[in-house]
Amino acid sequence: MVNKIRVGIIGGAGYTAGELIRILLNHPNVELASIHSNSNAGNYVYKVHQDLVGETNLKFTAELSNEVDVLFLCLGHGESTKFLAENKIADAVKIIDLANDFRLNLQSEIGNRKFIYGLPELQREKIKTANNIANPGCFATAIQLGLLPLAKAGLLKEVHTTGITGSTGAGQSLAATSHFSWRANNVQAYKTLTHQHNAEILQSVNSFQSASSLNEDDFNFVPWRGDFTRGIFISSQIKCDLSIDELNVMYKAFYEGHPFTTVITESVFLKQVVNTNKCIIQLEKVGTKLVVHSVIDNLVKGASGQAIQNMNLIFGLEETTGLKLKANYF
Repeated sequence: MVNKIRVGIIGGAGYTAGELIRILLNHPNVELASIHSNSNAGNYVYKVHQDLVGETNLKFTAELSNEVDVLFLCLGHGESTKFLAENKIADAVKIIDLANDFRLNLQSEIGNRKFIYGLPELQREKIKTANNIANPGCFATAIQLGLLPLAKAGLLKEVHTTGITGSTGAGQSLAATSHFSWRANNVQAYKTLTHQHNAEILQSVNSFQSASSLNEDDFNFVPWRGDFTRGIFISSQIKCDLSIDELNVMYKAFYEGHPFTTVITESVFLKQVVNTNKCIIQLEKVGTKLVVHSVIDNLVKGASGQAIQNMNLIFGLEETTGLKLKANYF
């Protein structure tokens, strides 16, 4: 019998950690060894993540254990750097960080740890040999998957992107815009043209387009808060002379062999991906204007599911192990 991967989670009380726990409890190659939370130490996990009632009797702990093979960091942005600076983690323990601390190449190292950007559709082979992964952002994942085939073909010169996300994208801490009474029957633009994921998106597309790289003035992203709990719907508009048939062939060839990204010709909608690790892409063309729609679940492919996908790759498992999840379609 193959030894199971012993998993630890730091910051176990938030939405991304809750999704990690939900999926990992049913992963055939994982033993969930430790779930750390200072504020909930001693409490049963299901008291916080109430969808897990009857699934586990694990308790949160305030003790940091090095008796794990991989540690998922589900901390606030900027907190992972602080955690790793203040705590001695054994060199043999692999780390998958779900915050934005190490996503950019110029900020990808701390101590003797070098983090690899963990978008499998971009650099799966590098992930397989990595010890530390910087998991991509949710908006960044959906936007990049929509743009990478064009970047590889050198066709990105100016991009206009709009994306809408559910309330879980804001995290579990309450804010004025996360209350039901504010979200219900409401939509709002926020962080217009200044979203924190812009830099990692440009870094990825420019890894293909070094000869004609996009700069901040070429990439225009307006995110919206939506009246639903989870999911991201992206529409990116680009000028392009290729026909829709040529583009569909190009996109399908790019994602061939990538099990979680699918290109369709019918109208895509959010319920097709909620609760799954999928990204579904649809292309539309009017004249020289191309619109790329890409949809994901912000908590799964946009966070915890992709983190587990990266874990599978690092430990030599089939990429889809534990991630064959059905969409909440009805």
